Amino acid sequence: MKVNDIFEFLNEFCPFDTACDFDNAGLLIGDKDCDVTRVVVALDCTEDVINEATKIGAELIITHHPVIFSPLKSVTADGIAYRLIKSGISVISAHTNLDITDGGVNDCLAKALKLRNVEKIVCEDGFSFRKGVLDKEYTPDEFALYVKEALNFSPRFTIGKTKIKTVAVCGGSGGDMLYDAVNANADALVTADVKHNVFVDAANMGFTLIDCGHFNTEDVVIEPLKTVLSEKFPDITFVTNHKSYINCI
Repeated sequence: MKVNDIFEFLNEFCPFDTACDFDNAGLLIGDKDCDVTRVVVALDCTEDVINEATKIGAELIITHHPVIFSPLKSVTADGIAYRLIKSGISVISAHTNLDITDGGVNDCLAKALKLRNVEKIVCEDGFSFRKGVLDKEYTPDEFALYVKEALNFSPRFTIGKTKIKTVAVCGGSGGDMLYDAVNANADALVTADVKHNVFVDAANMGFTLIDCGHFNTEDVVIEPLKTVLSEKFPDITFVTNHKSYINCI
């Protein structure tokens, strides 16, 4: 199999042309005609991920976050791009296109929270999140604890005025989805990277808004993505990396 074979499959699973305009998704480093026998799948292309790829002899890394996002002004020996090129390791990044696709980040987050009757909610800007129903009602405090246990991260949250049964989810930086979640009649929104003013808005609206960390709300897609890839390419070894560099006391 070639790098391009995996790229084309990902392009069917989460079409790259559905990524947001600001995004940088696709084959970002490497050779589409390179043979592939081993692949590392991870949220980010970090030194740890490259070390693992080098150790197992992987020719390809697949990440959610783009290995190149902002324009590079230089490529030097102490940088990620230089090391990848020197090591002959290709990188495919599937970002916002993986967020919104069926079976992508938002569906996996909904599954991690055991939501039922999950539906796609499309926002005015074309982006989408998911909304589903819990098995039972929770108070805001109870639901925050439920999310903490499900995602293994201590969340920041506002305490809304109603019990929680219908939940909106948006992996990663989804604070701006607050207003769409309210309009979709959700009782709570689980996301990450929420700005202070958005928390204030949620509190003023009496709405439960939960920030459970960017890594934890998106890393839920990595194992399911590995499963999808392994089923399509059984002769290739896929390895996942879940290391986060963010520490909490």
